[in-house]
Amino acid sequence: MSQWNQIQQLEMRLLEQVDYLYDDNFPMDIRQGLAGWIEAQDWDSAAGNDSLAAVLFTDLLCQLEVALSRELNFLQRHNMKLIQQHLQVKYGNNPAAMSRVISNCLKEERRILSSSCMQEQGPIEKSLQNPVALERQKNMDQRIRMIAASVQMMDQGVKYIENMQDDFDFRYKTLKSRDPSERKCELMEEEVTRLQEILNRLDFKRKEILSKMAIVIQEIDDLMNSQLDAELRDWKRRQQMVAIGSPLIISLDQLQNWFTLTAQSLFQVKRQLDKLAELVLKVTYESDPIPMQKPQMEERVKYLIYHIIKSSFLVEKQPCMSTHPQKPLVIKTGVQFSTKVRLLVKLPVDDYRLKVKTTFDKDLPPGRVRQFFIVTTTTKAMDIEDFTSGCLSVDFRHALKEKKSNSTKTHNESLLSVTEELHSLSFEAHFTILGLDIDLETCSLPLVVISNVSQMPGAWASVMWYNLLNDEPKNLAFFSNPARATWAQLSEVLSWQFSANSNLGLNKDQLNMLGEKLLGQHFSNSDQVYWSKFWKENIPGKPFSFWIWLDSILELIRKHLLPVWNENYIMGFVSKEMERSLLRGKESGTFLLRFSESHLGGITFTWVQHNDYGEPSFNSVEPYTKSRLNAVHFPDMIRDYKVISDRVVHENPLKFLYPDIPKDEAFGQLYNKLPSKVNPYIPSTLIPWSEMRSSSASPPSPTCDSPEPPMTPGAFDMLNKTLCCDMDDVLPCY
Repeated sequence: MSQWNQIQQLEMRLLEQVDYLYDDNFPMDIRQGLAGWIEAQDWDSAAGNDSLAAVLFTDLLCQLEVALSRELNFLQRHNMKLIQQHLQVKYGNNPAAMSRVISNCLKEERRILSSSCMQEQGPIEKSLQNPVALERQKNMDQRIRMIAASVQMMDQGVKYIENMQDDFDFRYKTLKSRDPSERKCELMEEEVTRLQEILNRLDFKRKEILSKMAIVIQEIDDLMNSQLDAELRDWKRRQQMVAIGSPLIISLDQLQNWFTLTAQSLFQVKRQLDKLAELVLKVTYESDPIPMQKPQMEERVKYLIYHIIKSSFLVEKQPCMSTHPQKPLVIKTGVQFSTKVRLLVKLPVDDYRLKVKTTFDKDLPPGRVRQFFIVTTTTKAMDIEDFTSGCLSVDFRHALKEKKSNSTKTHNESLLSVTEELHSLSFEAHFTILGLDIDLETCSLPLVVISNVSQMPGAWASVMWYNLLNDEPKNLAFFSNPARATWAQLSEVLSWQFSANSNLGLNKDQLNMLGEKLLGQHFSNSDQVYWSKFWKENIPGKPFSFWIWLDSILELIRKHLLPVWNENYIMGFVSKEMERSLLRGKESGTFLLRFSESHLGGITFTWVQHNDYGEPSFNSVEPYTKSRLNAVHFPDMIRDYKVISDRVVHENPLKFLYPDIPKDEAFGQLYNKLPSKVNPYIPSTLIPWSEMRSSSASPPSPTCDSPEPPMTPGAFDMLNKTLCCDMDDVLPCY
């Protein structure tokens, strides 16, 4: 099924997000009409390749011609012709811009489809993306268009005043140039009366235009304070959520459009005020409103311009290593990371050369032992990334190195661990516009710096916890007294960790099992989780913490189980009691896959077997960890698994994937292909097997009740408590 067909089957709340992607930059009519062709092209490559972009642009126009020739509806043909002309005008000289637009639209569509795979939106997503927010954004569009229209009308008003003043000036100078003896004649008196009428009319128009300007300036002020700043805060909050795995959409295009249009209206009002100042130099009079009102208005407009430009300077892409694209804000010393800064406002002149300087740990909290410096170039000029929008941006690629410290204090003596130390990357620029000196400054979200990849789990835990619970980018002392998370908040973020690395998040049952593991059986969504319990404290009876255990499972999925997880074949998080309850009434050979609770990064399977009396027994294989899965493809292991009992090799006991899917039907597409028959060598296969031992006094049984050789109950209990895994019903696998 094509991506566009999948999009059309989404529920209404997601379709509203799709609707917001398409505008004059790329009309939805084209997306609909050329869906298959559009999805078959490599727009990502074309976005950075002018030659390829030009070819695709030409092909797109040809595809539109073909579509036009087949279209029978007159109105639709008319609309498509207009769209074709619009695209030629907009992208004819810059086809790469069109490729970037289409590439972004397709990416956002895929993100929306990915979010639809989650069973239900969590409270965080609901709070940041809901119908009320979409309605607010539509209202924003309307307000900005109305302001732009009002400013355009004021342009005409200023032009009308200029023409009226030119007429007055000409008449006045003509009258003044006449011989004094002629000034008392009737015609002259009529001309003086006419001049007075023009002056009165001019005074009225000046007051009228100043009044309109005051209203527009107030409207822009209200818009910026009540909506534009709020939308910027919301975008930054969404960016935090996306950084820790959320499928929310964080395109800057709409926000950039709002900022640029609002700023352009302010620039235009500033030019209108300058024009009125010029008119005053030519014609003024007693009680002239311009000298009295213009200075105050101009100061207010300058302040608004200063504010909108300063607030539009932001970090578009948070620092991230290419080696760990799913874990931004964790930086390893000596490894290059990239980040991107953008100015949302299009400046009125194209030749501004803004140089941006980066600084690491500009405001470092006192008492820090570890300090770092940037080993690459720290200053770089912003450039126009997209000539269609004209906005400036700059990409940085940096690497960090730790400074040698003379401090005698060691990391172990610090109250915070290495992975709890937060750092920041600051960006500064300075330029002058319209007589205003503007200092731009922004900073990244807090970073965690590590020196070894073994510190990655703790570093990522810190990044998640901080961004979940705090929206202040400079709170670098956060972990000196970390806030607590509710289970409702934390469970949503944990689900994101799975969906960010695959096509599936966690369902309600899986999250409930995790909640019980962390908080106990009788927990609720409002229960609070302490940072130490999540990351530092070991799970009772285990030598590792909750997050270390869960992170090891994520790593196992990413490296070895991704196809199986994406097919939703792994039940994953289920207690042994629930496992047996689910399998008890199923046919012999029915099995399910779950993650080990006793091993880090382990997956096991349990199957049910009924005896002649219908009594069930349950068999669990020793968990497969990454060291064993490096040698055996997991679906092949399911296919080839064998059980040996009393030196007899029995057939594969795994028949049906829970609830009742035939094993080969479920995993057939995931098996590695068997060797070709033309291969001259005798094929060899690694066969996973388990040995079931039985005593000589009893017949062979598929159930492994205790380890061999036999031992006393006391010795067995002592060994069982010492080991991490539960010895009952666990079969070693070779």
